[in-house]
Amino acid sequence: MPKVSTKRKIYRISIVVTLIYCSVGIALYHLQEKLLFHPVPLDRNFKFKFDIPFREINIAMNETDNLNLIQFFPPDSLPKGVVIYFHGNRGNVTRYENEARIFLKHGYEVWIPDYPSFGKTTGPLTEENIYRQAKEVYKLAHSRFAADSIIIFGRSLGTGVASYIAAKEDCGRLILETPYYSMPDLASDYAPIYPTGRMAHFKLPVGEYLENVKEPVTIFHGTADKTIPYRCAAKLKKVLKSNDEFITIENGAHNNLNDFPLFHQKLDSILSL
Repeated sequence: MPKVSTKRKIYRISIVVTLIYCSVGIALYHLQEKLLFHPVPLDRNFKFKFDIPFREINIAMNETDNLNLIQFFPPDSLPKGVVIYFHGNRGNVTRYENEARIFLKHGYEVWIPDYPSFGKTTGPLTEENIYRQAKEVYKLAHSRFAADSIIIFGRSLGTGVASYIAAKEDCGRLILETPYYSMPDLASDYAPIYPTGRMAHFKLPVGEYLENVKEPVTIFHGTADKTIPYRCAAKLKKVLKSNDEFITIENGAHNNLNDFPLFHQKLDSILSL
């Protein structure tokens, strides 16, 4: 009799554990966009205010979808080139004025597009649509600048978009700040008991794209990053070319690499070429 009772307890526990596992898995599957993206939309009549010269561009992708792009301009009338800056997963372009200054002082224009549902950009928030709009930004940049004068920059979420463009189009250099190997790989670090490769709606396979990037690649990542752990980014080392750089910022976190002298020293060296 005790054995039967024990079996029943084990059975009941297994049922509860299975229900919890499935419930959490279903929630993660359906809520992953809300966990991954934190957009702040803006009214189409919103007036941007920045302390540096800029121009707002709106590109009609179709009858309903709009791509909003802010172009920041350096003091010199003849820019050295352009940096296409693909930002992180929060807010909108208004968060990134200070980051633009890093490149402006070296004579580059800085173009920062918003993703669908971020800022004034509209359209379905899908990986395919993000790529499609990113290619439109590159197309516009290449109509004004030679490919070797275009720097593709990605930060956090944007490293997947930047890597995609650099793998598909010619550019002068690809720079990634706090990247990941892929979204399923990053998700597996947070939820290792789930088949994240099959569950993920967004793949953004940075590692896969880097294998097809011909131009030099520079990566920055901090050892104290708790959002995208250093070990996740370190997996990218295996796909880098001999002339690529993986720069480790000791004690750097996810949002403060801009505070470290090494970050600026390396960027200054790249941008002064």
